Amino acid sequence: MFLAVACLFAVPARGAELSVDGYAGYQNGFGLRALGTVGNLLHNLPIGFDLGVGITWVSAGDPYLARAVFVNDATNGTPQTSASVWDLRMDVIWFFHLSGTEQTGVFLGPRLSLYSGDFHYVGGNEDFTVTSNNWGVGAGVRGAIPLSKHWGLAVTAGLDWYPVITFYGHDTTYSSNGYSVNPKANYTFSSAYAAINQAFLVPSILVGVSWNQ
Repeated sequence: MFLAVACLFAVPARGAELSVDGYAGYQNGFGLRALGTVGNLLHNLPIGFDLGVGITWVSAGDPYLARAVFVNDATNGTPQTSASVWDLRMDVIWFFHLSGTEQTGVFLGPRLSLYSGDFHYVGGNEDFTVTSNNWGVGAGVRGAIPLSKHWGLAVTAGLDWYPVITFYGHDTTYSSNGYSVNPKANYTFSSAYAAINQAFLVPSILVGVSWNQ
């Protein structure tokens, strides 16, 4: 990660190319993403590196099941929920030529997803947060249609996979690897997965603007 950051900000005189993209679209909810790319680092190889950060606003999940799984079986109170997911990504991108486009390529790299969902029950005296911080891997394709010398219409589509998901809420933990702490009643990870809006597979399709050096 530090090496990729250094590449993005150094843009050495050897001819590295820098581009910055801003996207909006679908990623298991409405999301925004900022992406920085440095290319032309290796002579004779059309390879670049991406660093990106995004936020997606999602449905928190099933508030009644969430309370049962993480707190207790009470059913009183009117639920109010909110949730968002920050994601950090780093990719290696292989560029290829496609007529009428620029910065077009396929990418692959690691992901870090940071989910936080707030559950509040008005009149029910319950208020708790569920978090889930998961590592994964993603791949996809991206490109831009040039509009001027430096600006373009950018499009990206991909799929992220998180092989292990762990939920933390109240005093309880459930993980897809079978590890649980203080599980409620006979609930398991499957119950938590049904209650909380986090997925093993997250597709995305976003559009935006691209600025290139």
